Amino acid sequence: MAIKQFPLPDVGEGLTEAEILGWRVQPGDAVTVNQVIVEIETAKASVELPCPWAGTVRELLAEPGQTVEVGSPIIAIDMGGAEPAGEDGGKIGEESNGRIATLVGYGPRTTSAKRRPRKGQRPAAAVVEAPPKPEPQPAAPAGGYVPLAKPPVRKLAKDLGVDLHGLTGSGSGGVITREDVQSAAGAAPVAPVAEPGARERRVPIKGVRKATAQAMVNSAFTAPHVTEFLTVDVTPMMELREQLKSHPEFRDVKVTPLAFAAKAVCLAARRTPDVNATWDEAAGEIVYKDYVHLGIAAATPRGLVVPKVRDADQKSLKELAQALEQLTSTAREGKTPPADMLGGTFTITNVGVFGVDTGTPILNPGESAILALGAVRDMPWVVDGQVVPRKVCQLALSFDHRVVDGQQGSQFLADVGALLANPAMAITY
Repeated sequence: MAIKQFPLPDVGEGLTEAEILGWRVQPGDAVTVNQVIVEIETAKASVELPCPWAGTVRELLAEPGQTVEVGSPIIAIDMGGAEPAGEDGGKIGEESNGRIATLVGYGPRTTSAKRRPRKGQRPAAAVVEAPPKPEPQPAAPAGGYVPLAKPPVRKLAKDLGVDLHGLTGSGSGGVITREDVQSAAGAAPVAPVAEPGARERRVPIKGVRKATAQAMVNSAFTAPHVTEFLTVDVTPMMELREQLKSHPEFRDVKVTPLAFAAKAVCLAARRTPDVNATWDEAAGEIVYKDYVHLGIAAATPRGLVVPKVRDADQKSLKELAQALEQLTSTAREGKTPPADMLGGTFTITNVGVFGVDTGTPILNPGESAILALGAVRDMPWVVDGQVVPRKVCQLALSFDHRVVDGQQGSQFLADVGALLANPAMAITY
């Protein structure tokens, strides 16, 4: 009988750790190649990991909520005596039941090319001969012995102050049960648990929240921010939106004010390319981008993420609307692949969806400008000398004053406002 341990892979660019969100399997479950076995959260997004082998789950080596370093084993699979083909023992990249095993969020590999382990990193899996039957272990074991227990039992033991290394499991195959832990807790003193402060909750800073906080601090204290504001009568834009609802080409497309703003940003950036540039401190250069990878700030249960619409400047209004709907839906589900949050050139934060008029947004690191789109409200407005009700929206543009001068920032913001106030202006750009 051969047991293989699956180490946590690097699912992003240079990521060093991830949090175990939840297991889809338990010890004793049969698994197949490419079956999703666990969901993890990195500093970029949540990712589902598939199993590289077929076999039976022997043990879960990490608990939900635990942060694990890349390369550390997270699950042990009983291969049943069969050795899988390939240097790393896995079959990721090979077809199984009509599917190709691959990390969710990354394109399927079309070949069975093997990845060479990084220097200092152990191979993707190591064969460990399992003992015929788990033997009782001393309270201070040597050799890295890991007690056999399911995550809920491990949590119970932690809460009750019970050391699993000192227990002999009464379950099948020597697995430690809840009853074993409860029995041990009754016979041994329980470590005191500190009482939390009244009406307070403490949540560990990790994952997306930790990465976002660090990025915002770096941005705020690196780039000199300037924020300008503009109030716009967007009645023509909202009227065009209503017209598009009955247009055959847009019948099944949800065109939002955000879609109009995205199109306006792409058009206005042609006239003011500085807002789409990057300050390269190390090289002493300003890097101008001839493309717009548009980031959309999205609030999710795990914190703020900014997925990108690639080559947004090449898309029509309809294509942008479709891309934005898919992007925001995926982000709220926590399924945005880490690669989709890299390489942005400009960001829009749509605070209007919360009924907020405006704000002073902080630049996304590496970018030179960010636009806050406020709520569209019915407000009194002067038209041809008469005060009439109009659809009004406030815009706020923050920019890096090292790259964007006041004249350039003002021109860009005015262009975006003009396009939202009169979408027909788009044919002049």
